[in-house]
Amino acid sequence: MAEAPTVLVADDDAGMRESVCRALRREGFQVLAAEDGAAALETLRRGCVDLLVADLRMPGLDGLELLRAARLVAPETEALLISGHGTVEEAVEAMKEGAYDFLTKPFDRAALVRTVRQALERRALILENRSLQRRLDELAGAGELIGTSPGIRPVLDLVRQVAPTTATVLIQGESGTGKELVARMLHDLSPRRGKPFVRVNCAALPETLLESELFGYERGAFTGAVGRKEGRFQLADGGTVLLDEVGDLSPVTQSKLLRVLQEGEFEPLGATRTVKVDVRVVAATNQDLGQLVREKRFREDLYYRLQVITVTVPPLRERREDIPLLAQHFLRRFAAKNHRELDGFTEAALARLLDHAWPGNVRELEHAIERAVILARGRLLDAGDLPEAIAGAEPSARVVPIPIGMPLDEVEQRLIEETLQRTKGDKELAAKLLGIASRTIYRKLREREGGERGDHEPERQG
Repeated sequence: MAEAPTVLVADDDAGMRESVCRALRREGFQVLAAEDGAAALETLRRGCVDLLVADLRMPGLDGLELLRAARLVAPETEALLISGHGTVEEAVEAMKEGAYDFLTKPFDRAALVRTVRQALERRALILENRSLQRRLDELAGAGELIGTSPGIRPVLDLVRQVAPTTATVLIQGESGTGKELVARMLHDLSPRRGKPFVRVNCAALPETLLESELFGYERGAFTGAVGRKEGRFQLADGGTVLLDEVGDLSPVTQSKLLRVLQEGEFEPLGATRTVKVDVRVVAATNQDLGQLVREKRFREDLYYRLQVITVTVPPLRERREDIPLLAQHFLRRFAAKNHRELDGFTEAALARLLDHAWPGNVRELEHAIERAVILARGRLLDAGDLPEAIAGAEPSARVVPIPIGMPLDEVEQRLIEETLQRTKGDKELAAKLLGIASRTIYRKLREREGGERGDHEPERQG
């Protein structure tokens, strides 16, 4: 079970204070009480308060003054104000000061509990999104290749190791996995970072045009060549050339590329002169080049020249732990671009994102978040803001068979183990899916191991 949130109730009316405390305790909350604003502020200074419920009119430090002070001493504590003589002006002022809501006495227990739960849910979402933002900031030095999952870490490590060298790199992966970002990271972390990075999509241009784009041409080389033009290799001299979809190169262009790799030279179309260039070649493909070699559609000698180092970028479905980070990254980018003020995602939206198959990989996620940012109706992106293909279906529920009569502690253990299997061992993600604290998972695993500690439990922050 998740640890109950702590609610601080501040009211100078002892009867009302006790009534609110009793109602919240019945719902399972941990409740603290303060007889006035000063006592409440002292409790807030000690920390560990998730929600402040304060009466607007109290002697000394009133509700609004307490709210302003709470923002300084406990900025992560959510607040809810109540009053027996509430006015619209007071409610507006409370909301301006950061209160989640304003309740007017008398109110029934159900309304109080519902509002308290909603306030705590918003606080949890804001803290979760802030945590994602901090992790994103920590990763900013790696460019836009975002991720900390076991699937992407080896890729990042290999890129950092290879980037400072002159080695030719072949990047493999499905469409939309971020192969161009890997190439840019290779360039940005290399001694060539101050020189041009030039991308060529080999699949987007016909053979004759692609050859002239890569190697340039002389005046009169073909109909319409009214002057000399430098090719992409010359434009990238000293820098990096990314040949995207390299498997689509024609045999003629493959031969000229091989010469560039071997000798660092080529002849532009229609030229008798040789051009020398110093470029690093990075190739990317979503095809099996080895199979193309076996089918005699790709030169074997070029294949081995290109794959001095091979980097394989995993599909998004194999690195689901990175989806919240990537989604937050795209949210921040598109919110700034579209002048939207957004804080993050609701639990329902995150559940849909984590459950989707992502056949289009990171590119599909990027487009989904861009659409959601534009259509969002609140400060948190909800499931309804996502494309129908993602938001339409309920998240798939994996059935965990529980025999009748199984002890409760074994039921808990089985649920934890099944969830860890689904998250591929990610305890933080499993805790989020189960709605419990991550330290609870560590404790349950230690108990299962008979007290032997197999994983290092992180220290609680704050």
